Amino acid sequence: MNEHLARAPQRRAHRYAAYFAPAIGSAWCEAGNHWLGRCAANGQTCPQPVFEGLPVGLQFRLTSAPRRYGWHATLAAPFTLLPQIEEPTLREGLQTLCRAWEPFDMPALEVALLDDFLALVPAQPSPALHAVAAACVTGLRAFADPLSPGELQRRRAAGLTPEEDALLVRWGYPYVLDRFRFHMSLTGSLRDTEPHVVEALRAAAQQHFAPLLAATPLRFEAISLFAEPAPGADFACLAQMELGR
Repeated sequence: MNEHLARAPQRRAHRYAAYFAPAIGSAWCEAGNHWLGRCAANGQTCPQPVFEGLPVGLQFRLTSAPRRYGWHATLAAPFTLLPQIEEPTLREGLQTLCRAWEPFDMPALEVALLDDFLALVPAQPSPALHAVAAACVTGLRAFADPLSPGELQRRRAAGLTPEEDALLVRWGYPYVLDRFRFHMSLTGSLRDTEPHVVEALRAAAQQHFAPLLAATPLRFEAISLFAEPAPGADFACLAQMELGR
């Protein structure tokens, strides 16, 4: 378990999540932190790279949504712990889950427009990614408080299919299991952003991550426990739990 992480909350966090995050201190970690402008492991801001034709203020604004969550890909979406469960019990449960899997190389990633935001996504399907994500969703659900009526309504406002609605009710999030798509978010919604700005962002992301995308594959070797200390607060990485241990 990596101990070089943000200080854990002194009390139960508002929400927890199981994420994939590159190993802290690795080139992949640093590249993502600088793109977003924040490190979730230590809570510090990072200088964002400057790209020709892309105003710094605009870049900062369009990356604000993923910056709050930290550089990651969601495995089990943020959830509230059941009242009778404390954080150490959740950590033990996640560690147990990690022991069932061995590290593996991920498929090549590429910059893509996913729905209305930019993200790094696998260039080809990965059964291993889907299997680990499914294990996180099903294995951690026993620790999660059911969604409130208000939260259900908020999720449903996005316009879910009947299958997605059933997944939301059963697992607390609509984009899991057969609907899961591994992605590392690079921007927030670009729905109201002019096409030339979207293209400038896409080109900037391609330029920024190109050395890593052309190098050795990103290694999936740990599942990270993240927490939202209080409603609306920035997410912090509490632990990176190695697979196979």
